[in-house]
Amino acid sequence: MDAGIILAGGQSRRFGRDKCAALFEGRPLITWAYEVLAGCTPVAVSARSNTKAFIFARAHSLDVVRDEACDPVGPLAGIRAGLRWAHSRGAMLLASVPCDMPLLPRNLIARLMLARGAAFASVAATPEGAQPLCAVWHVALPGRFDIAMREQCHPVVHDFLRAIDAVEVDFPEVAHFKNINFQSDLDKVAKDRLPCL
Repeated sequence: MDAGIILAGGQSRRFGRDKCAALFEGRPLITWAYEVLAGCTPVAVSARSNTKAFIFARAHSLDVVRDEACDPVGPLAGIRAGLRWAHSRGAMLLASVPCDMPLLPRNLIARLMLARGAAFASVAATPEGAQPLCAVWHVALPGRFDIAMREQCHPVVHDFLRAIDAVEVDFPEVAHFKNINFQSDLDKVAKDRLPCL
C-alpha cells in the first residue's frame, strides 16, 4: 500500500487568495493534484484548519495532516508530518505532489515508484532541475527530517534530497511542472496549455 499527500499548507500570499481553490479549466487546482495521486491509497491533504484545502479534504473523506512544527518551516514540515501519517496507516511509501501544478504528468507517481529502487526517495527532475515536492519518500525518513530541522532553521528540500541521495527521474517537459504563484501564472498556463501525459 502506497500513500499519497497533497501539499497545500502554504498561505498563498503571492497569489492573494487561497490558490488551491483557483479554477483551471473549470476545476480547482487541488482537484488536479488529487487526480495525479489516483493510484495511491490512502490520500491525505497537508492543510491548515478552515482553508479551502481543509474543506476539500473533508468533502472527499481524506485525512488532514498538519505540520507538527509550531513555527512552520516550509514544505519539509508537511512532508515529515505526512510520512508519520503514512506510517500510521501501514504504508511503506508516500507520494507527494503540490496543489499548484495542474499539468503534472499522469504517469508521474508510477515512474517515481519504479525508479526509486532501494533509495530513500525518488524525485522528478526537468531540464531546469529537481522538482522536490514531486517525489516518493520511504516512511523510514522522519528521523532524518528531524536531524535536518535541528541543523537548520529553515531546511531546503533540495538540500535534503541531495543529503539522502534521492534518485532523480527525468521528465523532459518543463511546462508540465509549472507551479502557480500568481494569478498571471495561472493565466499563462491556461493560455499555453500542453496536453498532460
